[in-house]
Amino acid sequence: MFSQRFKLPLVISAHAEERMVLRQMSEDLPLDVIETVDKDAGAGHHWLYKHYIDRNDNLHCVAAVVDNVFFVKAVMHDWEIAP
Repeated sequence: MFSQRFKLPLVISAHAEERMVLRQMSEDLPLDVIETVDKDAGAGHHWLYKHYIDRNDNLHCVAAVVDNVFFVKAVMHDWEIAP
């Protein structure tokens, strides 16, 4: 996969892939979060998150590190933003 937004290859960790399977998320979901993010709660180490109306387990978050690739280290659901 490739992020058009960041112009980098997209690599998903084994941990993130396992969680995606458990949460019935396709590969399209983290890519969509990355490309069309509502919010980004970080810099360098990204916490990208987005609501999906057609899913009842919102808010979805992609935790990633950007270097020479966009490395997705975790994918979460029902994520909460710290006050």
